[in-house]
Amino acid sequence: MNQPDTKQRILDSAERLFADHGFEATSLRAIIADAKVNLAAIHYHFKSKEALLDAVIVRRLAPINKERLEMLDTCEQDGRPSLESVLEAFLAPPFWFISRNSKAAQTFSHLMGRILSEGRSAFPELMRKHFAEVVERFHRAFQMAAPELPSEEVFWRMMFVGGALAHVLRSAKDIKVFSGGLCDPSDVEGTLRRLIDFSAAGFRAPVTAGVSHV
Repeated sequence: MNQPDTKQRILDSAERLFADHGFEATSLRAIIADAKVNLAAIHYHFKSKEALLDAVIVRRLAPINKERLEMLDTCEQDGRPSLESVLEAFLAPPFWFISRNSKAAQTFSHLMGRILSEGRSAFPELMRKHFAEVVERFHRAFQMAAPELPSEEVFWRMMFVGGALAHVLRSAKDIKVFSGGLCDPSDVEGTLRRLIDFSAAGFRAPVTAGVSHV
């Protein structure tokens, strides 16, 4: 079996250590020891710890977002897309990533939970830098699928859907405990369908009276 190259070993070690201990508490020395490389290798490939975290996140999210855009292209081919088809394009690829890469997905989900709980100030800028096209494309698609909603309301509801997705990916196993085994998060397709139905209902909810729209 081929061993991962130096860059991949660094990414794998950084992802796991950042997830386990947090960004601030993980030193480059710890990553070097875990990946069995020297400091020069990290500086050569990533320049800094911040850039390494950037690369760790992009490595996982870029293929997911590529798949999202491909699905969105397909559902937009026949004109106005349905709300459910746009939601599926946004929500399904992360679930499929989990089903194909369960161990890597568990580590990455843990890492994203750490980043969000640490409140890393650079995270929104990272997302804007790498995924602006995804946000723009999906905002336009959701606007087409729900033309009755003002533009800013679409952004709000996109954020709520993203929050629900993040919670399910990080904490889906909790529902098995809370439901006494009645709900099974290992049913990836069933979980996805439920989230799509829930999100579609949220998008179709009337705008609350009194909410101002410019």
